[in-house]
Amino acid sequence: MRSLRIISYGGGVQSTALCVLAAQGKIGHIDAAIFSNVGDDSEHPATIRYVQDVMIPWCRDHGLELHEVERITKTGESETLWENITRPDAKWEPIPVRLPDRAPARRTCTDRWKIVPISRWLRERGATKDNPATVCIGFSTDEAHRASNKRAKPTERPDYPLLDLRLSRSDCKSIIANAGLPVPPKSACFFCPFHRPAHWSRMRRDEPELFEKSAALEKQFNDRRSAVGKPLVYLTRFGLPIEEAIEERQPDLEGLAAPDTDSCDDGYCWT
Repeated sequence: MRSLRIISYGGGVQSTALCVLAAQGKIGHIDAAIFSNVGDDSEHPATIRYVQDVMIPWCRDHGLELHEVERITKTGESETLWENITRPDAKWEPIPVRLPDRAPARRTCTDRWKIVPISRWLRERGATKDNPATVCIGFSTDEAHRASNKRAKPTERPDYPLLDLRLSRSDCKSIIANAGLPVPPKSACFFCPFHRPAHWSRMRRDEPELFEKSAALEKQFNDRRSAVGKPLVYLTRFGLPIEEAIEERQPDLEGLAAPDTDSCDDGYCWT
């Protein structure tokens, strides 16, 4: 049986470039691109719009299958990350909230909402330890060091076509634009604690509803923790409630656009 070869698609720049390269026949045979959606209520709305309105139709028109998967609980029900972290009876936070020493807590969101759903999809289609699927990951030369940190499931073998082609994030943007596609926004959950201060500040200015939802989420965490005597946690590294830690960003001056690294890195969730 021929081994499956798929793209782990996260909706960001690098994995979108992988899809374009696959459609152009430049990275070998690809059976499908798999988008593990942590939830329409959890992913940044711009990412959801890009995947649904741009990439799904584009892939369909260019002969590349793009499948969407989700987390399935032990009871057989789907569960978004937002649903999980806002449950009144939740005992802990699976996202990398900032602890009292300002270090990020251990996270399980990547594994449970990204890696496991893709792994399940592959096993259902024949991937085994003896016949592992190849999973193409969108790490570019800017983040080559992260390839050595990827811990693959026994039924998977990671591959890094962008590194093989020596392509940077900037190269990926050009590949996408040259294919006639808009360059996607950075992909991440809107409430991700890995966001940098400038990202939070822009969100407070440009997307106040998302910022307020994030602040309410942080408060919910700490109300829950205070009730059982646990230390407080935060969405930023400043050890303060996000509404105190983040000031509204002033309008960017022409020619002084924010650097491309203000948000958490594309592919931080191995997608």
